[in-house]
Amino acid sequence: MTQMVDLPQVRGVKNIPIEEMFTSGHRTCQGCESALTMRLMVKAAGDRTIVTGSTGCMYVANTTYYTSPWVVPWMHTQLGSSGAAATGTAAGLKALMRKGKVKDEPINVISFCGDGGGIDMGLSGISASLTHPEYNHLVLLYDNESYANTDIQVSGSSPWGANSTFSPPGKVHRIMNTRWKKNMVGMLAAGHPDCRYLATSCGSYGLDMTNKLRRALTIGGPTFIHSIDPCPKGWDYDPKFSHELGMLAVETGLWVLYEIVDGELFLNGPSKAIAKGMKQRRPVEEYLSRQGRFAHFTEEDTKFVQSKVDDMWERWWGPGVIPINVKED
Repeated sequence: MTQMVDLPQVRGVKNIPIEEMFTSGHRTCQGCESALTMRLMVKAAGDRTIVTGSTGCMYVANTTYYTSPWVVPWMHTQLGSSGAAATGTAAGLKALMRKGKVKDEPINVISFCGDGGGIDMGLSGISASLTHPEYNHLVLLYDNESYANTDIQVSGSSPWGANSTFSPPGKVHRIMNTRWKKNMVGMLAAGHPDCRYLATSCGSYGLDMTNKLRRALTIGGPTFIHSIDPCPKGWDYDPKFSHELGMLAVETGLWVLYEIVDGELFLNGPSKAIAKGMKQRRPVEEYLSRQGRFAHFTEEDTKFVQSKVDDMWERWWGPGVIPINVKED
């Protein structure tokens, strides 16, 4: 196995590295949390990093003609190829170092993808990448819960009932998207028991995300992080509330912060406090009512979402992780 970069855990927000390697030059929307995710990602990794990004918002917005925000080496890859790009880059570096064609030194490899490119089209590639423990890399999925790059269509990560260009509420069918959000980390954890590190994150909790990124990059082998990224355009809210909505997603229990390290589950931040009874979950209405994509919801719709979240916290083996109930005799 190739050498690992030494990335110690950050003890406080003020100790997060100040060096910026995702800078001006991008064209993301105002209030874009995915841009914050990219910034925290490469800030946590450091300058000895290679980033590959599959087609999506963070490709299109970050490659305007003759401009780029990336200070580190960066390469665009195809829509469903984030897993293959990560494995191929890590394997290529390993081969070049073995042959003495490049300096044998620890270099981070990160491949990012959106929910369309990762949860839908790139799922098989990501799954395959997690089966090669000899290659060190991280696949980071930034999730704005729609195909936002192509005008907001539903993806496998879109929440139940969300209004989109392909699922508009109508007089006959008020709820067009009847699928519940795909449980990505739960699937990968259950299906890839040898993967040493999988986690969820949110840019609204920068310190938690920074340390998860560093754990993923230093534990060895292939790793995966799924980040929830509020999107003003797709979610229909004032861009100044992006950070607050990220926090509400966690505090209402809809998005659970956790990590799975060598098969052991650890809840993080507010999610840990909720599980221990130190913090009460806020009503999901506080989150749903702040977004235009749920403006058509009736009181019954909100109650349904609340019941699903309650069920997740009270009956699943782990909130947001394994949706399997133990049936009593």
